[in-house]
Amino acid sequence: MKYIVIVAFVGILGSLASALVFMMKKSSGDNNRAKRMALSLAVRVGLSILLFTSILVAWWLGLITPTGVP
Repeated sequence: MKYIVIVAFVGILGSLASALVFMMKKSSGDNNRAKRMALSLAVRVGLSILLFTSILVAWWLGLITPTGVP
């Protein structure tokens, strides 16, 4: 489970970085740039929701347990 979370975080950060690149890139096709940036941000949101639900399901199935550390 730990490796899945790490891969998901790397995917989220990669998607966020690609959105930054599309935002900062100067190009003549402004509409295409905006679409690619929006797609990158949508992928980031989707990965975040998938990560949250997978952690919630893993907790519900007993694969992970809370430690109670304050």
